[in-house]
Amino acid sequence: MPAELLDEVVHLQKSGQARGIASICSSHPSVLEAAVRRAVRTGSPLLIESTCNQVNQFGGYTGMRPADFSAYVGSIARRNGLPPERVLLGGDHLGPSIWKEESAETAMSKAAQLIRAYVAAGYVKFHLDASMQLGDDDSARPLDPGISAQRLAALAKAAEQAQANIGTASVPRYVVGTDVPIPGGAQLRAGGAEGAEPSQVTRVEDLRCSLELTRAAFFREGLQAAWERVLAVVVQPGVEFGDDFVHAYQPEAAAGLAGFIETQPGLVYEAHSTDYQCRAALRHLVRDHFAILKVGPALTYAFREVSFALALIENELFLPAERSMLMETLEEVMCRTPGNWQKHYHGSPAELALARKYSRSDRVRYYWPDPRVQAALQKLIANLSARPLPAGLVSQYAPAQFGRIREGALENTPKAILLDHIDEVLGDYAYACGE
Repeated sequence: MPAELLDEVVHLQKSGQARGIASICSSHPSVLEAAVRRAVRTGSPLLIESTCNQVNQFGGYTGMRPADFSAYVGSIARRNGLPPERVLLGGDHLGPSIWKEESAETAMSKAAQLIRAYVAAGYVKFHLDASMQLGDDDSARPLDPGISAQRLAALAKAAEQAQANIGTASVPRYVVGTDVPIPGGAQLRAGGAEGAEPSQVTRVEDLRCSLELTRAAFFREGLQAAWERVLAVVVQPGVEFGDDFVHAYQPEAAAGLAGFIETQPGLVYEAHSTDYQCRAALRHLVRDHFAILKVGPALTYAFREVSFALALIENELFLPAERSMLMETLEEVMCRTPGNWQKHYHGSPAELALARKYSRSDRVRYYWPDPRVQAALQKLIANLSARPLPAGLVSQYAPAQFGRIREGALENTPKAILLDHIDEVLGDYAYACGE
């Protein structure tokens, strides 16, 4: 069963092997296709996750409910020949965060409904997160860790009851804890407070306390068996990224965390915001028991990179009236509907224009589904598919792919070039995870 593939990763870690699994946190079709094709090619399992604001019982920003996302991923897997038993679905930061302005009773009720929908859709991995203050919590004081732990246990109970009612074959596996700062990358640029200094590594004392509180809360809810299926805890190992900076993993700074988890039977770490780490740093993370590596923006960033490269090739081959105008269309759409980037990018008009295209936070990922952008992308692919791309242009704008084309390992087509560039990022994670 798919969930047992996660158990195997933990077992290998606990037996002294530096093995891990990448968690693909994206709904982008090209990212998912590239990930599925790699899994088919290597025979490895594929873990794909959605967040609570991306996919929920009300549709989320993708417009998909959990059952819709499950069917969507399943269709991509079937189309590319990946057996369903090798696909694992996970939920990231599942909890009341998107209803945090509402009362605790209302927010937690909706969060429980969310959890039940994820269980019904066949998800097997649940990162539960109740670390945020809710509408009637005292905003003048930090949320009591005990309250957070109790709310998290209530979410686990909702999952257990849903699984028992449905009678699915695979029982949930849980991840507890949260990362600092918020998921998705720091919002300030390198000159800002968060970008200037590396993120603070979680203190072992705080982690020990959090685990004890959460375990006690599970037991109060009668969830002893569920606690045995808590396989990972989220901490901050000191990795983060923002518009124009990446905090590289420093193993010495996380040595205390690495040592502590070795004393915890059945537990490994899950690392968030690992995007843009070099492959050596990713490998160090897995060796230090960060066995689940979350990646999302780096994959859509790679898609953006190669799409822009193809648009530059198109500029050399077609008259202005014949071009897709992909880059210009994206800029126009982002400026007309700034809701997905305006709060995240700061600076002069020129700095904002640069961030919209090239920020590592990659807020452009929210604009690829726009019909105007999709039409431009399809025209780009159609234009460049009419005949083989000139070697000199591929060499100029996609040199790594040009090398593989020359070796006969890659087709000289825009789609093949697109997927291969995304696969370069996936390859770094496969190396790190010991595949």
